[in-house]
Amino acid sequence: MLFTEMYTGLKSLFNLERNRIDIPFSDISIRMQEFSSSDDFASSDSKAAIPVYYPSPDNEVSENCRFTYPVFVKGNLGKYNNPILLLHGLNERSWFKYLPWAYYLAEHTGRPVILFPIAFHINRSPLDWANPRAMLPLLNFRKKGLPTADSSSFVNVALSERLSDDPLRFFTSGRQSAYDIVRLVRQIHDGEHPLFEKGSQTDIFAYSIGAFLSEIIMLANPEGLFSETRLFMFCGGSVFSAMNGVSKLIMDKKAFDGIYKFYMHDIDQEIGHKGLLSDYLKSNSLGYSFHSMIDFKNHQSFRDQRFREMRKRISTITLKNDKVIPAKDTFYTLDGNAEMFDFPYEYTHETPFPVTNQTLIPLVDKAFESVFSRAAKFLC
Repeated sequence: MLFTEMYTGLKSLFNLERNRIDIPFSDISIRMQEFSSSDDFASSDSKAAIPVYYPSPDNEVSENCRFTYPVFVKGNLGKYNNPILLLHGLNERSWFKYLPWAYYLAEHTGRPVILFPIAFHINRSPLDWANPRAMLPLLNFRKKGLPTADSSSFVNVALSERLSDDPLRFFTSGRQSAYDIVRLVRQIHDGEHPLFEKGSQTDIFAYSIGAFLSEIIMLANPEGLFSETRLFMFCGGSVFSAMNGVSKLIMDKKAFDGIYKFYMHDIDQEIGHKGLLSDYLKSNSLGYSFHSMIDFKNHQSFRDQRFREMRKRISTITLKNDKVIPAKDTFYTLDGNAEMFDFPYEYTHETPFPVTNQTLIPLVDKAFESVFSRAAKFLC
């Protein structure tokens, strides 16, 4: 089945409310699993400018605390082995884009594929954040109050407002996501997950900000759970300082400028003073690894040494025209351990495989195959 066919068919079938989805003419099915997150340092207590959108502190957003995630499995076994964890990009509100990615990997590796949402994304966020009508008052408010908020849109206004309100959310949401992933991988390894055999090894396919999160986890290797993990990255891999998140699909300029200033300048002052954040960034392996991925100069010897040790367990594909996470900076971060692709059609970081232009379908299908056949071979 070609990519565009997979996308259309899976989008029409997918429903997070169903416990199981059998895919016609295939031995692959989708199983829904429940997860509860708990992290007492998950977020700040700040609230956004318009209280109706954020009526309570982040740690009280129920959708983010308890949620469902889908698992693509091949065959009808009682339990499965060695899943692939698929991590998405920043400001995603739906799994649709990733359904054919998961299907292809499950089909061509024979391994289960877990689609796990990052904190406050996909179905871990209130439905209104993906509703243009509900976001219109917030968008108008932001444009009126912040004339410099270039690239504001219905799609990015919720994330933009949240990060402008408190740039620390970029860190705390990532920290919560990392802790959730560690807990999930531990459950799988220890035989506490209903779908997987004890001792199963988890590998990772990561895209965009999911790659950034994966690198931090791999560098830190909490509890030794990722000592043998293989990581395949697509459109990701650079340090934070080389990224440009300004996009109508990601965040507006005001929000990005705010988090860039905070993590490139203000955070160094935080580290210089005693406190919860400073202690975490200095003494916790995840915190230290996060700080090392903010800029090339941060803990460079540690970062470079760890990536050299993991070189055979990491494979990366960048895109020549990627403006969000430029290829050259990924090559520099990973000491050349990456490949650069280019597609013969107009694409972006956010939409590497466009599905709306019918005349491009053969080219898009071929481009998708070129990337995911590499990923499947690496993760087999």
